[in-house]
Amino acid sequence: MKVLIVGAGPAGSTAAYHLASAGVEVTVLEKTRFPREKVCGDGLTPRAVREIQLMGLPHDPAEGWRRNKGLRLIAGGRTIEVPWPELSNFPNYGLIRTRLGFDESLAAHAREAGATILEGHSVTSALTDDAGTVIGATASVLDGAGRKTGETADFMADVVLAADGNSTRTAVSLGHEKRDDRPMGVAYRTYFTSPRHDDDWMEGWLELPGKAGKPLPGYGWVFGVGDGTSNVGLGILNSSKEFGKLDYRAVLRDWTAAMPADWGFTPENQVGPIRGAALPMGFNRTPHYSDGLMLLGDAGGMVSPFNGEGISYAMESGRFAAEHIVRACAANSRLASDHVLRGYAGFVQEQWGSHFTLGRVFASLIGKPAIMKLALRTGMPVPVLMRFVVRLMANLTDADERGFEDRVIHLLEKLVPATSNQGFPRTSKQQSLPIVSVK
Repeated sequence: MKVLIVGAGPAGSTAAYHLASAGVEVTVLEKTRFPREKVCGDGLTPRAVREIQLMGLPHDPAEGWRRNKGLRLIAGGRTIEVPWPELSNFPNYGLIRTRLGFDESLAAHAREAGATILEGHSVTSALTDDAGTVIGATASVLDGAGRKTGETADFMADVVLAADGNSTRTAVSLGHEKRDDRPMGVAYRTYFTSPRHDDDWMEGWLELPGKAGKPLPGYGWVFGVGDGTSNVGLGILNSSKEFGKLDYRAVLRDWTAAMPADWGFTPENQVGPIRGAALPMGFNRTPHYSDGLMLLGDAGGMVSPFNGEGISYAMESGRFAAEHIVRACAANSRLASDHVLRGYAGFVQEQWGSHFTLGRVFASLIGKPAIMKLALRTGMPVPVLMRFVVRLMANLTDADERGFEDRVIHLLEKLVPATSNQGFPRTSKQQSLPIVSVK
């Protein structure tokens, strides 16, 4: 079986590594050239670290990987530090690694396993046969400066994995539009030279004080990168009435202007511009499997509505897709192989569907300032409650339900329906865009 992956981010490179390691022929088309930037908080929770461990990817501090102990939460004049839990399923540490280095390391690791990664190939559309089954993709070849050369190329495959992010030209070319009934967020971040670069905690601000003392909408973070800089950013959900109406770069500047001067979050210490990106949450593009096409990571809206985390789910989706493809390769008939591939969407829904449903409720509630303020006033003074909240939001539980928190979280997930990821929404514009057909 020949596999084509569009995008060499965390989802695509993880899938490529696992497929190549299993002896599957896999080609990855990446629009940019490494190293390249991506807008991100650069924070990896233990859930993402587990995927790194499963890949055998070295993450030594000497190579730019900075370990952290847990979350430091700030709100309502209080600060609480919540260490990552000791669990059998996950490591007890997180990591900070800029996407500039992280994505390149993942791609190099996939190459070493035997994957072919072609940089400077910008996919414009999927290719289908007469029956509508996806059989490949068309890409424009870009030069070293990222400009089109005028050359195009068709790449054929038995299965195509769309791992090309929120904009996912691969899926959109087939009419797979984003769903408006799912939450959406935006994130903006920049870097500052700062003495806080070696902080051992991932710091989350649940309230953003402005320089005039007036609260700002959204949540923020300060993550020490360990290279002399800190990643400082903010996110806001579309459940907030301010969503889409603000100059988020100005909000970030107002927030950092209110911080202590000795932290160094000042314009003269800023490294690079303020950059922003969308956060596609709660399976906001479906179906995750259609004939010959799998959606991975941000292309399938696999960002948690709880906390805006997407890297761990992107990497897991890559592993899940690879596992299903490897099993499909071993099937004794084309019918059996197709059945295995179709199981990918159901498996993803089983893994995260109920968690994302709870996250969608959470996202709706925190968009209401009065509810958010009451929740913070109630929760911040109670460390045991905040530890539970961190585990719920970060989706960190033991499968064997060893602890009380595990049992409560799993009970909550059993009480809600799993968010669907297998059908087209009623408002879908499927087939509204032309499909490139190969006869």
